[in-house]
Amino acid sequence: MLAKIASLVLEDGTTFKGRLFGSVSSVSGEVVFQTGMVGYPEALTDPSYKSQILTLTYPLIGNYGVPEDEDGEFGLSKWFESSKIHAAALIVGELSENPSHWSSAKSLDQWLREQGIPGLEGVDTRCLTKKIREKGTMLGKLVVEGTSASDVPFDNPDTRNLVKEVSMKVKGTLRITAIDCGIKYNQIRCLCQRGARVTVVPWDYPLDSNEFDGLFISNGPGNPEYCKETVENIRKVACVENPKPVFGICLGHQLLSLVIGAKTYKMKYGNRGHNQPCIHKGTNRCFITSQNHGFAVDPKTLPEDWDVLFTNANDQTSEGIVHNHKPLFSVQFHPEHMAGPTDLVGLFDVFLDTVKDAKEAFVRPRKVLVLGSGGLSIGQAGEFDYSGSQAIKALKEENIQTVLINPNIATVQTSKGLADKVYFLPITPEYVTQVIKNERPDGVLLTFGGQTALNCGVELTKQGVLEKYKVRVLGTPVASIEMTEDRKIFVEKMEEINEHVAPSEAAVAAAERLGYPVLVRSAFALGGLGSGFANNREEMITLVTQAFAHTSQVLVDKSLKGWKEIEYEVVRDAYDNCVTVCNMENIDPLGIHTGESIVVAPSQTLNDYEYNMLRNTAIKVIRHLGIVGECNIQYALNPESEQYYIIEVNARLSRSSALASKATGYPLAYVAAKLGLGIPLPVLKNSVTNSTTANFEPSLDYCVVKVPRWDLSKFLRVSTKIGSSMKSVGEVMAIGRSFEEAFQKALRMVDENCVGFDHTIKPVSEEVCPSVVKSTNRIFVLAAALRAGYTVERLYELTKIDHWFLHKMKNIADHEKLLEAYNQDESAMPPEVMRKAKQLGFSDKQIAQAVQSTELAVRKMRRDWKILPVVKQIDTVAAEWPAYTNYLYLTYHGSESDVVFEQPHVMVIGSGVYRIGSSVEFDWCAVGCIIELRKMGYKTIMVNYNPETVSTDYDMCDRLYFDEISFEVVMDIYEMENPEGIILSMGGQLPNNIAMSLHRQQCRILGTSPEFIDSAENRFKFSRMLDTIGISQPRWKELSDTESAVGFCETVGYPCLVRPSYVLSGAAMNVAYSDTDLEKYLRNAVAVSKERPVVISKFIQEAKEIDVDAVACDGVVIAIAVSEHVENAGVHSGDATLVTPPQDINQKTMERIKMIVHAIGQELQVTGPFNLQLIAKDDQLKVIECNVRVSRSFPFVSKTLGVDLVALATRVILGEEVEAVGLMKGNGIVGVKVPQFSFSRLAGADVVLGVEMTSTGEVACFGENRYEAYLKAMLSTGFKIPKKNILLSIGSFKVVDYFIASRLLFCNSVCLSVSCQVMAVDWPFEEESDCPNKDKQRNIMDYLEENHFDLVINLSMRNSGGRRLSSFVTKGYRTRRMAIDYSVPLIIDIKCTKLFVQVSLNDGRDFEAQKSAPIHHKNYSTQLRGG
Repeated sequence: MLAKIASLVLEDGTTFKGRLFGSVSSVSGEVVFQTGMVGYPEALTDPSYKSQILTLTYPLIGNYGVPEDEDGEFGLSKWFESSKIHAAALIVGELSENPSHWSSAKSLDQWLREQGIPGLEGVDTRCLTKKIREKGTMLGKLVVEGTSASDVPFDNPDTRNLVKEVSMKVKGTLRITAIDCGIKYNQIRCLCQRGARVTVVPWDYPLDSNEFDGLFISNGPGNPEYCKETVENIRKVACVENPKPVFGICLGHQLLSLVIGAKTYKMKYGNRGHNQPCIHKGTNRCFITSQNHGFAVDPKTLPEDWDVLFTNANDQTSEGIVHNHKPLFSVQFHPEHMAGPTDLVGLFDVFLDTVKDAKEAFVRPRKVLVLGSGGLSIGQAGEFDYSGSQAIKALKEENIQTVLINPNIATVQTSKGLADKVYFLPITPEYVTQVIKNERPDGVLLTFGGQTALNCGVELTKQGVLEKYKVRVLGTPVASIEMTEDRKIFVEKMEEINEHVAPSEAAVAAAERLGYPVLVRSAFALGGLGSGFANNREEMITLVTQAFAHTSQVLVDKSLKGWKEIEYEVVRDAYDNCVTVCNMENIDPLGIHTGESIVVAPSQTLNDYEYNMLRNTAIKVIRHLGIVGECNIQYALNPESEQYYIIEVNARLSRSSALASKATGYPLAYVAAKLGLGIPLPVLKNSVTNSTTANFEPSLDYCVVKVPRWDLSKFLRVSTKIGSSMKSVGEVMAIGRSFEEAFQKALRMVDENCVGFDHTIKPVSEEVCPSVVKSTNRIFVLAAALRAGYTVERLYELTKIDHWFLHKMKNIADHEKLLEAYNQDESAMPPEVMRKAKQLGFSDKQIAQAVQSTELAVRKMRRDWKILPVVKQIDTVAAEWPAYTNYLYLTYHGSESDVVFEQPHVMVIGSGVYRIGSSVEFDWCAVGCIIELRKMGYKTIMVNYNPETVSTDYDMCDRLYFDEISFEVVMDIYEMENPEGIILSMGGQLPNNIAMSLHRQQCRILGTSPEFIDSAENRFKFSRMLDTIGISQPRWKELSDTESAVGFCETVGYPCLVRPSYVLSGAAMNVAYSDTDLEKYLRNAVAVSKERPVVISKFIQEAKEIDVDAVACDGVVIAIAVSEHVENAGVHSGDATLVTPPQDINQKTMERIKMIVHAIGQELQVTGPFNLQLIAKDDQLKVIECNVRVSRSFPFVSKTLGVDLVALATRVILGEEVEAVGLMKGNGIVGVKVPQFSFSRLAGADVVLGVEMTSTGEVACFGENRYEAYLKAMLSTGFKIPKKNILLSIGSFKVVDYFIASRLLFCNSVCLSVSCQVMAVDWPFEEESDCPNKDKQRNIMDYLEENHFDLVINLSMRNSGGRRLSSFVTKGYRTRRMAIDYSVPLIIDIKCTKLFVQVSLNDGRDFEAQKSAPIHHKNYSTQLRGG
């Protein structure tokens, strides 16, 4: 059935068309807006909205339906604020047709129909809100199509006595007297709960002070001046010598003001919402309040003896008055609000007794030490680069000197221009103590570097280091941190305030009592490390044993699998001002780690009571724990009731806080750093509006969806099952004005080859089983299941994903079927079907796939039909206040853009989601490019969608588009903005992949021409070019068919390398040792590189690999940086240990390298950055790869050798003349970059290195020589120096000979303890069944379990970069895996082992001496020097 159309007509003639729901009737009234994100049943039944057309700014309404009216306490309605709807009509962005909540009895549409109230959906509510904000409240009328607008007159409710209309008509029984001017049930409830006997009387009731002990004046609608009888009646009892106490709320506040002779006035558009900050005069504490009023009291007209009690922190209007000595006071806000916070419900007690004295003054530090998080790993990634950078920025604004310790060379925070000094050192108590001795800071920040910094800070406190050197911990005290980290203490602290944590016990026997399944979890661990679900005793014992390898405390929790998981981000200052900034809901039920789950902000399936119940608990808990700064609290909420448990509190910045910052526009890390300095929250400004206070709770008028990315295909033997331990390497955040729009955007952001909610990715087998539903592909299993006819109910049983989300997914699946009906002739599709598809988040490519057309044809048709996206701002206040924000997103739910496109900008494309191979290094490059452009005077646009990055911080650029990096979206932005040009070379592989598509549409691409980018990315063209210019490369052939490929490999001899085009981190690249290998790898490569060529080349073994980073201008190379790999060629450059300046390359080779770089730069006409990889063997140099973009090693060489290659490249790209740098030689120190792996997170994954990258991050340290730098870098990755036994496991005799011949000194030099033993075990590749040495195997297992070894060196037979998955489990694999599972340091490369031995032999020094060697830091005011 087609929806009926209606229009909202404003008195200035503006018309908003939409779809009618609820009652089919035309009405008129005053148009107002309300910014709450929950609480529509409460708002509609609030008498204060009498005769008002209510616009809700949050676009998704009706999600949790409407409950049946039932009696609660004192015979009052449990859910509503009065007996009927008082608003004249409701205006929303999108109405939820399929509500989902245990309390829901009917939909919002049904309820409005029953009550005779019309509603309008499909309206650009943000545009309407801005209009009301700018023009003030306006009269309006909702006119049903077919009715003449002139037949519906405008109705001005301000000309009537609305109180008379909403007040009770009968007299109540004798109790405290409450004047009903439109009283809300919750006000009566609050009085009764406190033991009051309440008599409710009508608005014009003649008052007699003998009838009451206290007088309460309720809220109500309209102009207070119409209540003359009420004012007179109150004056008779209040304006006397000894009045009885009087308390007024909202309209009651205005009436009391008129009683005492003050004046009221009509506001421009009033204050309506759940997040109005009010400052209490006297203590300056700020409270978040709910409000709904269009009139205010003029404080200048208050008589003597009266004073202001509260002031609005945003618009400075009076929010409360109090008599100086009589018991008379009133407030403008709703302390008892249902639909909103109840922070000041204590006003119903004696409010003034609850106000605490402000805390003593805070002594500000002069120098602060910031602990970073080290190398990126699973569970601790780029979000800490973002939060640390924000903290440093905040400290610098306060003129405080900053010292940073962080060995992560690739991050923005370790760059020039942020911290005053950077130490690239391990974040361990020993090294941090040394820096404290050197620098003598008087403050330290522990909560901005993840678990690494937190654990180090706790250890320094225990050792007394901080106390000894008088270093104060800023922000949350260490005692509070320990309360949240130690499960046992945390449970006790929660019991003190009558809150409940999921029942847990600390013993294996506990599982028997709690009943399986149970959750095993480690204390002091990040990202669920060492946790998992056990379904029986055996699983339980295995999990507990392994968990103890990572921590000293293991707890067993009752499993609450299937419950909802909800999270709140909370901010608190030293003066006890406390707000919740963002609440989030996991789509996946409890049992899947929040880092693995799809997360939605704000929550979609909580009603107002649940939302505020958890909000109030969050504030209570955070106050009780004494946290200062930012933290998050996670809950398990029963989907069938209001029962909840607290899962945990993180007393630090986390992944969720980076997400919440980007989702709301509220810079949590920046604010937390300021609060750590003792600055009160109300004093800080909201950095988006620049006018309102930071002591507020953001209102969202959009929906945010976060989806994680996994790269498990890069690992051998790893399980794709997801659970309580985190495996994802990155995440994306999408913004839309409907869930479907944001959800489909997010799925495409995670993987550029995915078109959206696609049923073809993971076809559904006979039966969708729960195990498939817990895999990384579960969303696509759901798409296929919906396609196969599974019902929402059946999928709910299987997944426990809330019905509401499943219905939304079904909307997408249903619309896709509708699109497919037009696959014979897409031009027959009605424009409305296309528009609906875009509003549901379909991309042009996805529509093209459904109608069997092309992306460009769909794009042309869409543009012809004027179906274009609009640009909306994220402003934290749902358009209630003017925002000077440049934080933007694209949506198809809107009629106008929030911004104008006047000034030309330069557009920089970011690197997208963190994945293995494209991580924070590329973000460093993109940020560096933007900073340089701004220095040069250009306006900048950044396009990126990664919430963990500094590049998506809206104060980095002039305009931030938080949206997809796809041809469609970049082209849409380009056509609106018409920039001076686009820079693609700073974002890694993703921008390069769309270069040719943009080039074909005549986009201005700055830097190297896309034609030449294609010549380098296309393996066939590149290899042919090298042959043409006479540069040596391994023998190669383009794949045409498998037969000729096998023939080529037989001619040149195995091993051979399979190389697809346009890939990053060696995706689907493999070394084939046989015909079988070759056929399998070719299939994978063709799948990854569908439309692009695959090349096969001879794989050269035991060669040295060299990395070259360079910058050129029109083909002339102006800067070259050379790094050498420690490992032999065959280990991906992202996994290799790099040394710069190179230590083993002679002058002759260096000259030849330069010659090759110049020749290739010239041939490709490079303008900007490029990267070359070469191999050297037997005095020959061969080129293996060229990337015409920045590479992973750009930050490493720039920071080590002292020339910022990105700044140089940016100037070149924009045509500035720069001085040639030539070969970069550095300043006499050596840098070593070491990979950071995350194998401990990836159960079952084999620890092998090959041509496809597996590391998640990197660290780099400096030294006088490579040995010193290598040891520091190794320690930075969590490596520990061996003090007792080492297990040496060798795969081939060649390796054995090497050790026996040259390194018998190994034992003496490496092992510091006298008891050191080296056990050399030769384990061949053999089947489990043929193994005669089973006892020996068990012994080694026992040794590892008992922490007998301090180091495992495992050198497998195949040490040549090949990832060969044997059909059987080898002993080598077992050893490597066990070392990881029991947290034993592991070395698996012979060249690294050799370097490690040389470290120990170097200058005859042992490890302890090495640790006290000079510590190098970057002092950005001078140059690199010894510390």
